[in-house]
Amino acid sequence: MSILNDKKVIIIGDRDGIPGQAIEACAVSAGAEVVFSSTECFV
Repeated sequence: MSILNDKKVIIIGDRDGIPGQAIEACAVSAGAEVVFSSTECFV
């Protein structure tokens, strides 16, 4: 059982760090349901 199993998550990635798609892939493989995923630029 995963700690993210059956949880809903919102993902905000960083353009210069870890993009949202990479975090989303990890969250989905851990059993989470992604309701929003984005990659932003924080300057």
